[in-house]
Amino acid sequence: MSDTSASKKTKKTARIAPVQEVTPPPKGGPTPGAMGTGPDAPAAEPFDGASAHADVRSLPLRPETVTPTAPTPTQQQLKAAAPPGKPAVKLPKVRRDYRPLAPKLKTPPPPIAELEEKVRELIAMQGEHPDQDLIGDMMLTALRMVRDGTSRGELKILASTLRELRYAFNIFRPFQNRRKITVFGSARTPSDAGEYIAAKKFSELMVKRNFMVITGAGPGIMEAANGGAGRDYSFGVNIKLPFEQSANPYIEGDKKLIHFRYFFTRKLCFVKEASAIALFPGGFGTHDECFETLTLVQTGKASIIPLVFVDKPGGEYWREWADYVVEHLLGKGLISDDDMHLFKITDDPQFAADEVCNFYKRYHSSRFVKDTLVIRMLSPLPKGTLERLNDKFNAVTTNGKGRIEEVQPLPEEATDPELLSLPRIAFPFNRRNYGKLRLLIDEINRA
Repeated sequence: MSDTSASKKTKKTARIAPVQEVTPPPKGGPTPGAMGTGPDAPAAEPFDGASAHADVRSLPLRPETVTPTAPTPTQQQLKAAAPPGKPAVKLPKVRRDYRPLAPKLKTPPPPIAELEEKVRELIAMQGEHPDQDLIGDMMLTALRMVRDGTSRGELKILASTLRELRYAFNIFRPFQNRRKITVFGSARTPSDAGEYIAAKKFSELMVKRNFMVITGAGPGIMEAANGGAGRDYSFGVNIKLPFEQSANPYIEGDKKLIHFRYFFTRKLCFVKEASAIALFPGGFGTHDECFETLTLVQTGKASIIPLVFVDKPGGEYWREWADYVVEHLLGKGLISDDDMHLFKITDDPQFAADEVCNFYKRYHSSRFVKDTLVIRMLSPLPKGTLERLNDKFNAVTTNGKGRIEEVQPLPEEATDPELLSLPRIAFPFNRRNYGKLRLLIDEINRA
């Protein structure tokens, strides 16, 4: 590498240094939030810029000028253009008010009270459920589609979605009290690659820490993670694709292998069931999962969980990704400084495993009760910690006026009876600064 290239590398590394100021590195691991170097990491290979692929910088930024698509000709134009003695092509007639498969409706509709009573009778035929009001709401929503005239294609999407999620929830339910980590990464990573070896080692470490491992069930990184975890500690959340996505041998045929038709239902399960997420280098799919997960945590649509980006020893994949994020997203004000605390980057599987487990050292879980965020812990906070949290994190409360306080279980938490014995703190969270909330959780775990 030339001196010029080396200086550019140094400058890029310096750009992300200011955000690496949270939890001290466990057991000598890399700095949290920064690209660490594993204990056995080889020196990075020099890169001279040569590539078998086209230089993307040489590609035009704007497409070449093309002729606009001609409008559909009218019947008169077709008749005028027809050769002598030959009939003109006839355009199909289009009904502007067309609505496929218009339903045959009962008029007037039955009173809603009558429908609700019938729904309650149907639910009673199956048994009793503590939340049968929600089951009834789903049934009434389905019945309303009769009068909506919902098309068959739309109904197939809704029916498949409900079937897939119901089946997936049943598969995960026996393991709902076990922590799980979702592992994302390329399906094309060969078994002798450093990323494959790192993913396998990371999953082995997580199983030793009593985690189960969820993957997309395919080859590459997914195969490595399932192989490291072993069949008994693995889940496979597969997607039906015409290529790449047959189940790997470590999960194929297992009862914990789930097949999905739609990406959105599959991704919902990846995040819903996970207590942590690890991302290894990958392609479009990995980046889709990466940014969607970050968005869900950043906006509070998913519970805050540890996100670790793991590379092979000495790898630059996530380091260069972070350079892009800092320069083009953070640098242009498209995200905030706090958002950089939502994830950590490392090339050491041991550090990544420690990072996940340290997140749950004292912190257990959290939930909203109206506008109040309740944080449940495995042990009480030491004396003096509460005052320090209020001094340091007052900005996360609504308008900076609320306080972080120790509380007893709120009445709304009765739906989680197994958690009522845990100590907890609560405060009116502003629902914006999730990066600062992550730092608050780190402070709780260090106390």
